[in-house]
Amino acid sequence: MAGALQKNPEKTTMPLRNLFTPSTFHWVRAVALCLTGLSLLPGHHAKAQNTAIAYAYPVGKLTVDGDLSDWPKGLTKYRLTEDNGIKPKSAADFTAHYRVAYDPDNRSVYVGVEVTDDDHVVDTTKSPAWNTQDCHELYVDARHLPFGSGVAAFMLSKTFRDTNKMLSDPVSAAYSWDNIEARTVRQGNLTTYEWRVDLGEHVYPGRSIGLDLNVFDKDNDGFKVIGWGRGGYKFRTPAHLGDVVLMRANEGLGTLGGKVRWKEAWAQKLPGRVRLTSVKTPALWVDAKVDSLGRYTVQLPPGTYRVSTPGHLVQDKETVYRVNNETLAEVTLKAGEKKAVTAVGLITRSSPPDLVPQQGILHAFDAGKARQLDQFVAAYQQFYEIPGVSLALVKDGKVVYHKTYGVENSLTREKVEDNTLFEAASITKAVFAYVVNRLAERGVIDLDKPLYQYLPFEAMAHDDRYKLITARHVLSHRTGFPNWAYMNADGKLDIKFTPGTQYGYSGEGFEYLKRVVVHITGKDILQVLKEEVTGPMKMYNVHFSKNDELAKVASYGHYDNVPTTQYIPGEPGMAHSMYTEAKGFSQFMLGLLSGQGQQPDTYTRMLTMHSEFPREKGEKKPRYKSGMGLGIAVRESPYGPVFGHGGNNGDFQCDFEVYKDLKMGYAIFTNSNYGGQLCGQMKALLVEGKEEVAQK
Repeated sequence: MAGALQKNPEKTTMPLRNLFTPSTFHWVRAVALCLTGLSLLPGHHAKAQNTAIAYAYPVGKLTVDGDLSDWPKGLTKYRLTEDNGIKPKSAADFTAHYRVAYDPDNRSVYVGVEVTDDDHVVDTTKSPAWNTQDCHELYVDARHLPFGSGVAAFMLSKTFRDTNKMLSDPVSAAYSWDNIEARTVRQGNLTTYEWRVDLGEHVYPGRSIGLDLNVFDKDNDGFKVIGWGRGGYKFRTPAHLGDVVLMRANEGLGTLGGKVRWKEAWAQKLPGRVRLTSVKTPALWVDAKVDSLGRYTVQLPPGTYRVSTPGHLVQDKETVYRVNNETLAEVTLKAGEKKAVTAVGLITRSSPPDLVPQQGILHAFDAGKARQLDQFVAAYQQFYEIPGVSLALVKDGKVVYHKTYGVENSLTREKVEDNTLFEAASITKAVFAYVVNRLAERGVIDLDKPLYQYLPFEAMAHDDRYKLITARHVLSHRTGFPNWAYMNADGKLDIKFTPGTQYGYSGEGFEYLKRVVVHITGKDILQVLKEEVTGPMKMYNVHFSKNDELAKVASYGHYDNVPTTQYIPGEPGMAHSMYTEAKGFSQFMLGLLSGQGQQPDTYTRMLTMHSEFPREKGEKKPRYKSGMGLGIAVRESPYGPVFGHGGNNGDFQCDFEVYKDLKMGYAIFTNSNYGGQLCGQMKALLVEGKEEVAQK
């Protein structure tokens, strides 16, 4: 689907089964699910493969006035056919096509869009918006790097202009309306949008750029969207843009066809695309669609091309495999020629690293084990394309190893430093839970007193069951609230079961408890955190909401190795908003291990299992129990009790665990949607070794 534009979405997530190995699933499935955003981004992880291709020929300077009569005759008109699920009633109701050309002299790309629509809406209020009227958005990726680069998006209507751009890429971040000429004109049932986009040094013949467009139709029968290529959220996902080849004057096209299949039998669908890259000019590349039988056909300028499969990850049951980026063929094509690649391209895959030792390396940690650890992290980073990692190991009351790996931004390649901060996601809950347990110990809050008696929850007044909810229910995830209200079809908060009767992971519960704590203490939540936990435990490099210092050191998150829009919450959220790094956070781990700041009864109560994680249908009973204490996740292990918490904000994934009897543990933070694959192996690498050994 084209994907309706959504302004400033925050976070999304993958299903937990896509993030962690089977051996860690019980431990993390309920504690790592953060979903901090207000909007789920549908299709973001579906790896929508655009495969739309257009061909732009050089033209002289065109006048951008909304009149396309000065455009050269005979240019191809590309129809917009990808919709958001709301189909136009007829061609008169809503159809669109576009033309594209470029001027190498003024280094600009021209786009002319014509929309037929029998019901055109213009927002003439003082505050027009993108979704209150008919409008159009153009997306451009000037660098068009094979592994992804920044997108700049420009939205236009009669009364509205807006910009969306990936600030993680200096090139896209620099684009503004100063680079744009644009005009829209309405005549009868036809609306024309005309653009000139100055792309500077990135415009020259014999290369390709990324480009796409959506048109939005505000009618009485719904808000319709049609786009050129497949994939939503184009303003932040370069893989969801089509390819535009900048042709030379009078240059012809040849047609190339071929077929691919898996080298080894595999039930997985074939990749939806192959990539064709010019051997002479690698900046010329396009993705061609592969059908269900493995066939592809594509038109290209004359030249020699490398046919390959873009490397990517594929989930098959509990295992994530890598489809290898390999050359399937190399072929020379002439203008006007129709050529078939005779040999079938054989697509291969790689299995994930298998580097877990027989015994955990933290038991007798030395310089050799440190090198083994570094090699392990590097192998996982390479396989899963995890840009950055912050890791700390604790043992016998101190940090015995700390290291950062990789980059905080895959496009700029800025390194992760000791003070680079990662979203800690749901690990925030563990820090806040410690605070609540401290307050309960002093009688500031009663864990078993209904929270409404402290502070009514007006939005839930329609359901008296909410009056049963206590702080103990919140900390043990037994409130009955969903994780987040927006996950409900109507976006409203409700109660799924009678509070206290079963387990149900919920961030909403923690946010309600935060408001209660603020109310009964009469203090800002940041002050409470400083007084109760970050100050006493001497935690450093930790922030809970937006500030100037954090903005300078916050890492970018990544989906499929492409940086996401950086979102730092303006208000602290006790379910999700902490930023930190492994060494600074290890102070909290060491404090928990020693029982700092708590009476023995409080400490024991916090780390006692109050809710066992439920098994899914058909799932075998685990060898060791795992569940939730009072805000801290707990589990049994071959080495005694373990406590910790995981975190998953989608593009940031992290985990910490402490083995109570062994007095050792680890904290790991990553800036990738596949970081959980590395986090999930830490317990085996560092402490428990191969699972079959641990079970003896």
